Amino acid sequence: MTRAGAATDEPLDGGGAKPRPGGRPRDGALDEAIILATRDRLVRDGYSRMTLGDIAADAKVSRPTLYRRWSTKFELVVDALDYGFRQQHTMYTLDLSRLEPREALVEAVRRLNPAYYNPHAMVLMGNFAGEAIRTPELLEILRRHAVEPRVALVENVLAQLQERGCVHDRVDRHTVATLCFGSYFAAFYRGESTDDLPESVVATLWPALATETR
Repeated sequence: MTRAGAATDEPLDGGGAKPRPGGRPRDGALDEAIILATRDRLVRDGYSRMTLGDIAADAKVSRPTLYRRWSTKFELVVDALDYGFRQQHTMYTLDLSRLEPREALVEAVRRLNPAYYNPHAMVLMGNFAGEAIRTPELLEILRRHAVEPRVALVENVLAQLQERGCVHDRVDRHTVATLCFGSYFAAFYRGESTDDLPESVVATLWPALATETR
């Protein structure tokens, strides 16, 4: 199982275009334009419907320019996902020293939100869930690099609070983290705001978790 922060600091396996021997230096601005266009297409069209031609048009580059960098759609998508994971790697480190126990758990649950950095993350996750049969590798990448680090953060915070004697030893950290993560999907499908969700979820769970509820 991937633990908090570990998966986000290294490139994903199997992705990344490599410079062609003897070719011109890569243009970072073009690379980013293509990556951002890919991320947008993943949200709007999903993996199966998006095409490299559409991405090239959106990024305002020629198809040869794109193909010199990525030979397949899967390789490009892996790099586009890696780009997003790198943007959010700092969210998996939480300093508890300045937070009260309950506040620490609220902050950890807040960072569980798939849309913590990317407002389109719920749609993106839904698209990848729809690829579970056709392209299961995509869901596995999402699981390892976006889901597990989030739930691991909550589990780690609960473990630290248990060590401090603030949370009961009997608490099942895995189950609590899973319930908290699932609350965001429930809110999304019910059309409800998630702004106050971390506070509401912890307020409900805290009496059963804490050694003292005062």
